[in-house]
Amino acid sequence: MTTQIAEIQGAYDASGKEKARALQTIYVYEAPVRLWHWVNALCILVLCISGYFIGSPLPSVPGEASNNFLMGYIRFTHFAAGQTLIVFFLFRLYWAFVGNAYSRQLFILPVWNKTWLWGVIYEAKWYAFLVKDPKKYIGHNPLAHIAMFTFMLFLVFMMISGMALYSEGTGQTSWQYKLFGWVFSIFPNSQDIHTWHHLGMWAIVTFVVVHVYAAVREDILSRQSMISSMVSGERLFRDDLKD
Repeated sequence: MTTQIAEIQGAYDASGKEKARALQTIYVYEAPVRLWHWVNALCILVLCISGYFIGSPLPSVPGEASNNFLMGYIRFTHFAAGQTLIVFFLFRLYWAFVGNAYSRQLFILPVWNKTWLWGVIYEAKWYAFLVKDPKKYIGHNPLAHIAMFTFMLFLVFMMISGMALYSEGTGQTSWQYKLFGWVFSIFPNSQDIHTWHHLGMWAIVTFVVVHVYAAVREDILSRQSMISSMVSGERLFRDDLKD
């Protein structure tokens, strides 16, 4: 393992008395990355809830239509959250170029690296409870790396398809249609885009469930911190180096 990884000194002194461990952490996730992560999580939550109600509207409300704007508010919330998601994604893409090495991990899969490929198999066994000890990684482990990379591809699809659908309302002369109208040449029937966009939402919901489970599981069973790392930016290793 790299010498960057934190060393944890023995828990007992020469006389056999217990003593506090000296822990060293590694600063992995910079503040802009952590900000993007939590804004992204909030936007996805809002988008999934509002998107569900757009796809399955609430029952009609009584009274004059002019007195009720519930679906309008839901659609506005969806559009606002989607555009916020896009702005922060572009910011995250920029930070991949100017940030540290771990800030660009989500955008590149080192499939040419044999050690990384071996790590994918080992991590699959670890998550399946087929091996006893987890490996230590400063950034994402190889299997999580693949999951996050795939999630980013889904996110790009959802942003592009979402803006294409939004451009239907702004009209063919709008900048939105000029940038994203090409999507309708692939899916001439816009209902197909609606369907794929809706299915993409459920794919992201599935990813979020697995992501939260994996993060909590790793924080409990693994040899390094997970959830707190996305709050403080620091990765903490809990035991002596073994490999």
